[in-house]
Amino acid sequence: GVKPYNILILFFSLAYMAITLDITGVLQAAAFWVSNKGGSHGYKLYFYFYVLLTVLSIFLGNDPVILSGTAFLVYYTKVTELNPTSWLMSEFAAANTASMVLFVGNPTNVVICEGFSVNNAAFTAYTILPFLGCITICLVALGVQFRKSKYIPRRLAVTEDLDVRSVLLDPIGACVGGALLGSCLVVIIIVSFFHVDVWKISLPFAVSKFVYDIAWDHYRWAKDIPMLGQSPKRKASDDTDSTLREDIPLEHKAEAVVPHRDASKDMLVEVVDRPDSSTRARSGTHPPTLPQSHVIVDEPNTMSSKSLIGRLRSRYIAKHAKLATHYPTFFTALPRLPFALVPFAFSQFILIEGLAHQGWIEVFSVWLVRASNKQMHPIIWLIGVLGVILCNCAGTNIGATILLTKIVRAAALEDAQNRAAAIALAVASNIGAVSFTFSASLAGLLWKQILEQKGIFIRQGTFAYWNTLPLVVMTGVGLGIVSAEMGVLYK
Repeated sequence: GVKPYNILILFFSLAYMAITLDITGVLQAAAFWVSNKGGSHGYKLYFYFYVLLTVLSIFLGNDPVILSGTAFLVYYTKVTELNPTSWLMSEFAAANTASMVLFVGNPTNVVICEGFSVNNAAFTAYTILPFLGCITICLVALGVQFRKSKYIPRRLAVTEDLDVRSVLLDPIGACVGGALLGSCLVVIIIVSFFHVDVWKISLPFAVSKFVYDIAWDHYRWAKDIPMLGQSPKRKASDDTDSTLREDIPLEHKAEAVVPHRDASKDMLVEVVDRPDSSTRARSGTHPPTLPQSHVIVDEPNTMSSKSLIGRLRSRYIAKHAKLATHYPTFFTALPRLPFALVPFAFSQFILIEGLAHQGWIEVFSVWLVRASNKQMHPIIWLIGVLGVILCNCAGTNIGATILLTKIVRAAALEDAQNRAAAIALAVASNIGAVSFTFSASLAGLLWKQILEQKGIFIRQGTFAYWNTLPLVVMTGVGLGIVSAEMGVLYK
């Protein structure tokens, strides 16, 4: 019953709406607001950030939160002279754990709902209690292992509040985007009772948001209203170093608000400053650091006029730069869409279909039946623990979810056992991202890439070391709650 196109269209539609909402600056503004509320109290601020990231991840999914939250925390921990380890690990754990609540929070949730025919609203009803248990025990585990003051100090070196309005680049776009995304989620949950494919709902909402973005950017361009912090009508000849606002502009926007202080901490992460980082910190200025697609450039003078390829490339760059300044919302969101998910997801489906064709899925399903004796609670723990383990070695949590879904369906279990396996797999596929390898999830690979771009390199062993305790306790608590739920529902 799993339809790859259904999953991908749904995920891309929601990703576009979430990313364009983030571009307005609303997530950064929320982070600044929470920072001001926490003040200089270390434990209070740590808790506030944990709650904020959890709430945002529930409604937006983990990828948009990791995109913006990671950039903010890297900057914030640097200017306040904090060890980034505890803050970044809590962000990663909160974002991935919270994505189990709504079926749209993670592609694995959509696979489970499609594969086990779980109603979208029922999915949330089943996972809300395991989520509450996991997110709470995870915070406790993080507090225990980061109890030393070098990770979470009692007092922070914060002298002034952050300017929330400075990072809210498009208040009108934030309101419209939030309304469309919220309405889409509500409508999807309602129509799920009528067995309508969810992509038929999410796609029109995404198209509506795209039309709004184009129309709103064109209106601001025509009226000469600043867009994303820049005046829209800029010529390449005005200033060859002029750039559009970066799609994750947190540290650049916050730099003008909070005085920068260089930090040197003894930590289990290797922090490497860029060659010009100290100069920027003292001067408060930033050289162009945007991707080429966001930079306004002159036509290369050195390129031969006789070179057809050169002329075409020059025209393409000039045209792309012109469109990017005219429609900055779409052209900022475009490179952030999860295009890598398309070949990855299809390759996982193809590989697992190949296993099924060769008869391995039937073999695995026989092993599952023998190991569990078709009893509900053994099935919950077998699928849950296997799900967490396979996230690390079966092609991320997406591959693990597809594989285990096929195995459980091939086992021909009763409805109660099928439902129990589905919810156990939902818990495992989300908390399994908080695991021993970065490749346990696409979010982990994205998180690692962002940190390396910011000059922070977390070793694989360090990542596994700090995730072990939260993962173990979340697995025990989450699957224990699922067992209790199913024991009550299917007496």
